[in-house]
Amino acid sequence: TLLRKALERNSKAAVAKFAWHGRERLGLLRVQDDVILLHAMKWDDEVRDPQELAPKAVDVSDEEIDRAVLLIDSMTTDGITGHEWSTDRYTQALEQVIEAKAGGKKPPKPTEEEEPAGQVLDLMAALQESVSKAQASRGEGSGSGKDATVHEMPKKRAAKKTAGKKTAAKKSTAKKTTAGKKTTAKKRGA
Repeated sequence: TLLRKALERNSKAAVAKFAWHGRERLGLLRVQDDVILLHAMKWDDEVRDPQELAPKAVDVSDEEIDRAVLLIDSMTTDGITGHEWSTDRYTQALEQVIEAKAGGKKPPKPTEEEEPAGQVLDLMAALQESVSKAQASRGEGSGSGKDATVHEMPKKRAAKKTAGKKTAAKKSTAKKTTAGKKTTAKKRGA
């Protein structure tokens, strides 16, 4: 109270350091309506050059600006009144969930508007249509009598591991015997 009254009497603000989120910060203390407000300030290394954030230069015609003004005028209302703007739906829904959980009940399910169902595509039919269009563009197709069809590829079978080991063993023994024959042939010739 003493600090607040002293700042208020002198019409001054105070700069202070405070710790927040494990870091020392600067703050501006000022008085408003019998309360001391703290405004967090940034260090010089935290302030970015505004040129980094500036949008790229774009040429806009007067006609485009006029259209934008017309759009804004068409969406402008005199005041924000009505149920849409005066109701906080999020807080109401949160209160309902809290009340339900406090009463040991399941929370109410949100009322969602159903979106119109999207068109379901048959991928095989689309692929068949694409193939027939490609054939027609090449001059092939219904005249040749051979229509392209799409088939599922057969699944590959895994080779047995024991068969691979046996063939490797046979190859290694074959190399040894041929190597042995070569040495005996050289001795005989000598």
